[in-house]
Amino acid sequence: MLRIGRLVVEGYPHHVVQRGHNRHVVFAAHEDYERYLSDVRELKQTFGVRLHAYCLMTNHVHLLLEPRETRAALGTFMKALAARATRYRNRLEGRSGTLWESRYKSSLVQTDTYLLACCRYIELNPVRARVTASPTDYPWSSAPERLGQKPADLLDWSPSYLSLGCSEAERQSAYARYLLEAIPDSEWVLIRKSLQRGQLTGAGKFVDEIEKITGIRVEHRGRGRPRKQVVEGRGQ
Repeated sequence: MLRIGRLVVEGYPHHVVQRGHNRHVVFAAHEDYERYLSDVRELKQTFGVRLHAYCLMTNHVHLLLEPRETRAALGTFMKALAARATRYRNRLEGRSGTLWESRYKSSLVQTDTYLLACCRYIELNPVRARVTASPTDYPWSSAPERLGQKPADLLDWSPSYLSLGCSEAERQSAYARYLLEAIPDSEWVLIRKSLQRGQLTGAGKFVDEIEKITGIRVEHRGRGRPRKQVVEGRGQ
């Protein structure tokens, strides 16, 4: 069966999830998490990618990434990052073979409306999984970094975040409140389903906006046979 290509647009955030092969453990010790984040720090500079949020769980990762200048940057970044993690795990365990599922999932995100919503979705992942009671208690997500509890050396600040206040203290306070607000069910459902189906995380006007840029109209729809379309990143 022909696999539908990945929709990538430079200058827009993309919510990305990559899972361990057969959901096997990817991060078994603190050193594993630290190594992965170190690779993220280096490779995002190499390939010209901004990082707006992240969360590393035992057997999968969430990243909110923005390729700055070229569409290809997202795919090359993810390929290099996955390869490094695979080589590291294989050396550590004296094994060979794949570490990740063959294809990561991604969803193009509407910047003004859903970027912060996706940040919140990602940073609350450990709470939803009942790993921790508070997102700021989990050391392997961007929440402690965004809220000033650890050095902010990985994240890139988006206009959406900077608009929360005139100072960093104001922004941190506003985001902390936002992080703990009651979240509409419709927001959770849209983010989750858009990611699972490779659709857009955004409202109707975002569908029109992306169609003008790419010539492709990506409507929200249920599962079933997709219409054939040609988009950036086939086979990534």
